[in-house]
Formats: sequence, C-alpha cells, structure tokens
Amino acid sequence: MSTATATRTADSPTAAVEEQVLRKIFRRLIAFLVLLFVFSFLDRINIGFAALSMNKELGLTAAQFGIASSIFYAGYVLLEIPSNMMLAKYGARRWIARIVLSFGLASAATMFATGPWSLYALRMLVGITEAGFLPGILLYLTFWFPPTYRARATSLFLVSQAFVFAIAAPLSGFILDNTHDLLGLSGWQWLFVIEGLPAVALGVMTYFYLSDGPHDARWLSETEKAALKSRLERERDALGAKPGKYEVLRQVLRPDCLILGVVNFGLVCSLMTNSTWIPQIIREAAAARSFAHVGLLITIPSVVTMIVMPLWGAHSDRTMERKWHVALGLLAAAGGWILIALQNTPELRVLGLVFCVAGTYAAQGVFWTIPPRVFTEGARPVGIAFVNACGVFASFLSPLIVGFLRETTHGWTAPLMFVAVMLVNSSALVAFAVSSKDRSA
Repeated sequence: MSTATATRTADSPTAAVEEQVLRKIFRRLIAFLVLLFVFSFLDRINIGFAALSMNKELGLTAAQFGIASSIFYAGYVLLEIPSNMMLAKYGARRWIARIVLSFGLASAATMFATGPWSLYALRMLVGITEAGFLPGILLYLTFWFPPTYRARATSLFLVSQAFVFAIAAPLSGFILDNTHDLLGLSGWQWLFVIEGLPAVALGVMTYFYLSDGPHDARWLSETEKAALKSRLERERDALGAKPGKYEVLRQVLRPDCLILGVVNFGLVCSLMTNSTWIPQIIREAAAARSFAHVGLLITIPSVVTMIVMPLWGAHSDRTMERKWHVALGLLAAAGGWILIALQNTPELRVLGLVFCVAGTYAAQGVFWTIPPRVFTEGARPVGIAFVNACGVFASFLSPLIVGFLRETTHGWTAPLMFVAVMLVNSSALVAFAVSSKDRSA
C-alpha cells in the first residue's frame, strides 16, 4: 500500500481498527520475539568474549579461532532454507520453540570443548540447531505486519542485537572475572553455561505463547482478525498470485534477488567483525584493566544504536523510502571501520565503533523490508531464507578472512579495510542496482 493510499484511508473507521490491531500485535509479539533473539544472538556471539581467556587455555591461534567462529555458520547455512520450509509447513509455534530449546542446550554444551577440534564440532552443532531462526522470525513478521509497519517491526526486533551487546559485554566480562576455578571450571566454561541454559526455558515458553498466525490467535477478537486480514490481503493482491510450480525458483534466481544476497553479504561482514573481533581490538587499544572494563567500553556504541535504530526505521516507514536508508547506514559503518583501522587511540576507536554498530544495524533494520517486496507470498519462505543464507555465508567466510589477514599482517588495518570495502560495495549496490518499486507482481 502506498503512502498516499494510507493517507487517504487514515481517518476511516476501518483504518482506525487496523491501526488499533497493529498496536496490539506490537505489544503482544515484538517484546517476546526480542527476548528470543537476545538469547539467540547472545549464544551466537559469546564465543567472542570467551576468546579473551579461552584462546590461551585451549591454545588457539587467531586462524583457529576464526575457524571456530565461522564453522557455526557452516552448520547454519546447510539447514537454513529447509528450516524455513519446515516452519511454513508445521507452523511457527512448534518450529521456533524447537529451534530455541535445542540451540540453548547446544550452546551450553560448548563448555566441554578441550581443543580446537572439539570446539569446531560443538560450534557447528550450535549452528545446526539454530539454523533458520532469524529468517524464520523475519518470515513470521510478514504474517502480521503490512509494509507501512514493517520497518518499525523489523527494526525493533533487530535492535535486540545492540541490546545484547549492551548487556552481554559487561555481563560476560563479569562472568569471566568472577567464575574462574569455580567448581573446577574456567570462566569461559561458565560463560557458555550461564548464557546458554535460559534459552531452554524460553523454548518451552515459546510453544505455549506464540500463535502460528492471526487466524489462530486467541488474543484477537473476530473483528480484529477480520480487520488485519483485510489489510494484509490488500498487500497480497498488490504483490500478485501464489507462485506456480517453478515460480519460486525463478524468483530466487532473478537479478534483484541475487543483488540483495550480495548486499546482505557485505552487511553481515560488518556485523560479524563487530561481534567476533571487537572485544580483542578494544582490549588492545584501551589496555583494559579487566574483562569487565572491555565490556563497559563496548556497551557505549550499543546504547547509541538502541536509540538510532528505531528512529531510523520509523523514518523509513513514514517516507516509505528504503534503499537510501540502507545505503547511508552502510556508508556510515564503512567510515567507522576506516577510523578504527587508521587510529590507535581508545577514544577514536570507540567513536569509530559507534559509527560501525549504529550504521550497520540501522541499515539492517530497513534492509529486511525489501525482500518481502521482491517475493510473492508463496515464494517468501525460500526467498527470504536465500537472502539470509548469503549473509550466513559471510558469517562463515569473514572471520576466516579477518583472522588470516590479522595473522599475516600482524595488525588490524588490512582486515578492517577489507570490511570497509565490502560495505561500500553493498551501499553502491543497494543505492543504484536495487529497484525502489515492488518487482513481484
């Protein structure tokens, strides 16, 4: 639905009911989905904090740590598209509950790593069990929110990544500082246990809390369901009919889908470098007195991001402009990585990190409003999973490249300039090669 159409119908009784229903859905779903993503993302990135003591204890080189970080995504990408197809077939409630419960158990089991090979196996298991969580939630949001609300919904959901950094950095530092040798376990082992097991309880809660879609939401009245269905159907009619037997493959292989995959590849290179290597970069630059001090410094850009990201998404929804909101965010992040690469002072590196984190996450929140416009409803499970899989491939590859460049050059300039170049490339593609109109009709 266009902005003009939304304006024309804003004062109608039907539109008022629709807006009321959407606000109710926000209150019911977004906070809980954010909670799930907090623990999903925490169990994904805590290896970066564990590395502060784990690498030395297990005798890991920078390249081996890069492999351990990357292999998670090898397991993830193998099962990502099948997982989204299973969600569409068996329902979000059951499938998301299964994902959350199993990755919590697998993440806690990482405490049993005794060397590089056992760490590789356990991290790959975490990736296999978590496969499909993010694209599954992104697909799930399209069941509930029309385009004029989607950037806000997606941004509020994805801002939980910044929230994780805000709490995970000091929390992980505190655990590492205060649990070493407790009951004979190292601090990094306690880190995986303490941050992994809560997801198990959340998985059980998910089964009873979520609905598969508006049709079986007992917390919506029949009038509210009808209003929401009417609004979603207007979007569905605008996007075209359900794809035929070979239409899904045709949509996935067309140029705009492949371009979105490349854009997401560069975006995720930035996200992964932030989550995997920033604790070590900041520790070196700041000569941190403790692990908790490192965590405190990393919290600063996360707090800024939690303010910027929802505002950026809301502005995109009001203007219904997507691609320049993504492109400018990516350029800001590229500038941040260049600043970190060329400066050694703690204050400038933290400032650069603010641009990296806020720019990347602001761009990501708006970026995920574009794929639903590219794919028809029936092609979305595979299409969204494909675009996300390109990002997962970046998650697998970028730690290997950054670790190799770091070990080869004995510095951070080359690896961080690599990330900046990837972001500039993604910014140019989304600005000049992605259509600003729906292409799925």
